[in-house]
Amino acid sequence: MQEKLDKGLFFGLIGNALFVAFGVICYIFYLTYKDNSFFSRALEAIAYCTEFLGFGLLIYADYLLAASLRLRNLLKISFTAYIVLEAVIMALELNSYRIEFYKPYSMAIAIVHAVISGAACLAFLQLDPDNPKFELTIVISIAMVFCGMLGVVLGIRAYFGVLINALSFAVLFALIRFLRSREEIEIDCNGDQARVAEYTSSMFADDDSDIREDK
Repeated sequence: MQEKLDKGLFFGLIGNALFVAFGVICYIFYLTYKDNSFFSRALEAIAYCTEFLGFGLLIYADYLLAASLRLRNLLKISFTAYIVLEAVIMALELNSYRIEFYKPYSMAIAIVHAVISGAACLAFLQLDPDNPKFELTIVISIAMVFCGMLGVVLGIRAYFGVLINALSFAVLFALIRFLRSREEIEIDCNGDQARVAEYTSSMFADDDSDIREDK
């Protein structure tokens, strides 16, 4: 199960990195968009491919984390909600010029997006609570999420929040992998044997040695 956890963290990192790539492609798409332009259509196709691949990897990562981690239901539900939210916003962003009800510069969307994503980040604290280094990792990731919300204030579309959120989760997964490689974080999984501390006592050691000497 520890091996499954490692794979889940790795694919979570790659999936979020692809979401970052998606955000960059969207930025270029909106800067250069021309109706019926081959370049715009090619960028849109690349964006969809990047989105679907990233979404697929995150779903697989979500499955691996859910299968390997012991308990931590809040984390599992929150991460799943984050994936669904990102997929919906990505689809709406790419089709915003066709959908009238969607407002890509909406502050309400930016706030809801940041709150749900920040809560998903916070839920990862369940992996190893009361670990100061890991707590700092969570704080950094959440701060990045809420920085993404400022994109709307600066007049940037909602995809900016998607890009920053994906970057923050990529950083989160990368730091978790780094801390695990240095054995500075312990994550118990399904099937792991309980860690039992072994204690030895020397209280009667002298008495035992005296008895042996007498014999």
